[in-house]
Amino acid sequence: MAPVAMAYGRVCVGLLLGRAAPCLRALRVLSGMTVSQGTRDYNPKQMAIREKVFNTIIGCFKRHGAETIDTPVFELKETLTGKYGEDSKLIYDLKDQGGELLSLRYDLTVPFARYLAMNKITNIKRYHIAKVYRRDNPAMTRGRYREFYQCDFDIAGQYDPMIPDAECLKIVYEILSELDLGDFRIKVNDRRILDGMFAMCGVPDEKFRTICSTVDKLDKASWEDVKNEMVKEKGLSEGVADQIGEYVSMQGGMDLAERLLQDPKLSQSKQACAGLADMKQLFSYLQLFQVTDKVLFDLSLARGLDYYTGVIYEAVLSQMIQAPVVAEQNGALPGDEASVSVGSVAGGGRYDGLVGMFDPKGKKVPCVGVSIGIERIFSIMEQKAEVKKVRTTETQVLVASAQKNLLEERLKLTTELWNAGIKAEVLYKKNPKLLTQLQHCEETGIPLVAILGEQELKDGVVKLRKVASREEVDVPREELVEELKRRTSKLP
Repeated sequence: MAPVAMAYGRVCVGLLLGRAAPCLRALRVLSGMTVSQGTRDYNPKQMAIREKVFNTIIGCFKRHGAETIDTPVFELKETLTGKYGEDSKLIYDLKDQGGELLSLRYDLTVPFARYLAMNKITNIKRYHIAKVYRRDNPAMTRGRYREFYQCDFDIAGQYDPMIPDAECLKIVYEILSELDLGDFRIKVNDRRILDGMFAMCGVPDEKFRTICSTVDKLDKASWEDVKNEMVKEKGLSEGVADQIGEYVSMQGGMDLAERLLQDPKLSQSKQACAGLADMKQLFSYLQLFQVTDKVLFDLSLARGLDYYTGVIYEAVLSQMIQAPVVAEQNGALPGDEASVSVGSVAGGGRYDGLVGMFDPKGKKVPCVGVSIGIERIFSIMEQKAEVKKVRTTETQVLVASAQKNLLEERLKLTTELWNAGIKAEVLYKKNPKLLTQLQHCEETGIPLVAILGEQELKDGVVKLRKVASREEVDVPREELVEELKRRTSKLP
């Protein structure tokens, strides 16, 4: 039997077993009704969740004094080339149509550095929320896409060590706590500590970055797999790999930084000692910011991007999420669910040399920042929303009528409310039944109904109904706007 026919057969079996939703999804895919791989559409419920998350993040960024910028979705290819190490192969190149070689932006950090250099800006605290693109293998169940949003916060300027870095970690702490995503940890390390460790263990200078990329896989792979890659693919001796293994298993806080400053090997490396001294300073500020309960000094944290020069960090959720199975495996049908690790939901670090790459004179601007992994957060928020109703509009009041032939009066009152800044709706029927109008409020979560009837018009009042309790009160027409503002100010 042809593969497509077999697929349709499995869909039919699924329908018989009551797996309607996943099977209909499969039918749409089989008939060609799908979006590009690694991208997705968002329905009103999902967009309501996204907006809530964005508002939380933007509120935090603004609370910390950031202003916002925007940059083009594509850059000159040379702007992005050589900034991402081994990840450069994931950059989307655009076909040359006008003499310029262009690429879609891979992140928001490199365009930010280019922006600073072009405009000769040496001091700014900014946030930027926009889409980026990566030619990666998508894992939709884990919130990994080819087109996705990043939410970046960065501080550029010459400041005393570790104060801006500590604030970036505080911001991650605040956002993840406010979104109530469950338990999390923020891992911190320093590129100088890593490089000093590699040097003292015997890694050749030219292999620092590639070995760093391999160590960065420890959050997804076992030490044995990572060691195997170092030895068999990257050409390290087993002895050197074993020495690295001893260090990358270490975790702690300020106490670990103090202990490593006395380490026989690391204490011989000036850059490692500089990184460890800054790590101690960082933890002293984190104590003042009251976030040390979630921060962990972890020597296995590497973050593969080439532009990091100092402190690096990554936030990881402790929980697993239930995600739909998207391919048959071990007897599972599409639509079944499995526990999936979410992985990193935020990351960042210090990149003091990046701006200088774009400045004609090589003038450096110290920078530190953090990026919130918004798509993975959405995956969790959407799962939580499955068990509760999510409002997809912000309508505060429906203008309704109790009798026929009152369309003009409903439209007049709706206009009054709109002009007063109140979020109002009216059904697009001349003579809707009152029950239909009330049901619309219950289905969409509209909390209040302003009801007009012949008697109300004669008395100069509007009957205001609270949908949840069905409590009704007559309000004088001239007082309705103030009464609605008073009531809606108390709504969540």
